[in-house]
Amino acid sequence: MSTPPSLASGPEGPHALRPLLNTVLDALTEGARARGGPLPAGGPDAVAARMRDAVGDVLPDKGDPGALHNLVRALAAGATDPSDPLCAAHLHCPPLALATAADLAASALNPSLDSWDQAPGASELEALVMRELAAEVFGAGEAQKVPIALLTTGGTESNQLALLLAREAQGAGVRLVHGANAHHSLPRAAWLLGLPEPVAVPAPAGILDPAALDEALHRLPGPHLVAATAGTTDAGLIDPLPEIAALCATHGARLHIDAAYGGGLLFSDRYRDRLTGLDAADSVTLDLHKLGWQPVAAGLLAVSDPDDLAVLHHRADYLNADDDTEAGLPDLLGRSLRTSRRPDVLKIAVTLKTLGRSGLGRLVEQVCDHAHEFAALVHDHPGFELYDPPTISTVLFRPAHATDAAVAAVRRRLLTDGRAVLGRARIDGRLWFKATFLNPHTRPDDLAALLKLVEGNTPG
Repeated sequence: MSTPPSLASGPEGPHALRPLLNTVLDALTEGARARGGPLPAGGPDAVAARMRDAVGDVLPDKGDPGALHNLVRALAAGATDPSDPLCAAHLHCPPLALATAADLAASALNPSLDSWDQAPGASELEALVMRELAAEVFGAGEAQKVPIALLTTGGTESNQLALLLAREAQGAGVRLVHGANAHHSLPRAAWLLGLPEPVAVPAPAGILDPAALDEALHRLPGPHLVAATAGTTDAGLIDPLPEIAALCATHGARLHIDAAYGGGLLFSDRYRDRLTGLDAADSVTLDLHKLGWQPVAAGLLAVSDPDDLAVLHHRADYLNADDDTEAGLPDLLGRSLRTSRRPDVLKIAVTLKTLGRSGLGRLVEQVCDHAHEFAALVHDHPGFELYDPPTISTVLFRPAHATDAAVAAVRRRLLTDGRAVLGRARIDGRLWFKATFLNPHTRPDDLAALLKLVEGNTPG
């Protein structure tokens, strides 16, 4: 009888993992060398063909002992590398090595946060970290109303939860009122939850217009849920949060702030005041796999009133029987709409504890500084046009006198050649390159090289 494969947990787990980790690390190195740039060259068809060749038969009759090395190498060779300074398209951060190492421990231990008996330590760690991060957003709160946060898979899930809480607090007729600059997940969540058709308020210059919001709240029958944005996807802009909060108070509207991108500014003494007004929200979305340098997934929904979460209570006798709860076993089902949940909190806790607020703040300030440095290069170059100075770490720019079609073609050419990953954003009716800087290790020479690469690939 053959010996079963080794397990990652238990007393023998570390011994079994050690040689496998060497295999993985070697394959990552080989794959990155084969890729040779920020992303694989050749475009979708070529990348797909190379992956098919590497995989072969997905489920062979007899296993392949080299599969771990070969598939990790193939995935690395076919990956986009967010740590490459020429990879600057999306809110897709290079994860910290220490957070990635902590994620390995989470996978090896494999707690599931749907019942205490599957995650005794992880459930308490999650509660501690969520309370601390909620306090970063809202302050400590009152003794009977301590703010709390829920761990999510990211901004989309957090925004969906925020709308669900609003529906349960205000009724099924609550109408979402959001800026035209809002993330697509907000109106999509309204559709998913069967809410009335959302109303998009104009966002001239990329931020929600308070006067237009005031008019909409006067005109539309309530109740209302206003969604503001602290860090737009296209340009990293922040809505006028204090004015929006004041309007919500005047009209009796609930306020949700999507700070999936901008929330990381909380850690920076220099930039924190850009989030003034955040603590006036009823709920706030944060993503630490953006300005937090965590492996995906690391999202949060923070709520100012913990009583709002009572609607998430759910009973499943095999997980949180009444008599078990009465006997003192923690009830975890009310922390999420998901049942099985991995302990994503571990990597977050390790990062917070290792770097501290000052260490995280320095990372935030470094990437924001890089954005300002790149914007200055664009501004001073006669061949380029800068949209605006950056608010966070995103810069919009385009070659002077280029057509929108040319901008799109240059971006696709750089992608297909495997030379650079730039985003795109359409603002004020024009198409712009989007460079989002999330790598604290980027150097001034890297910034100049990125601009030069775009220049060299733009038709004269």
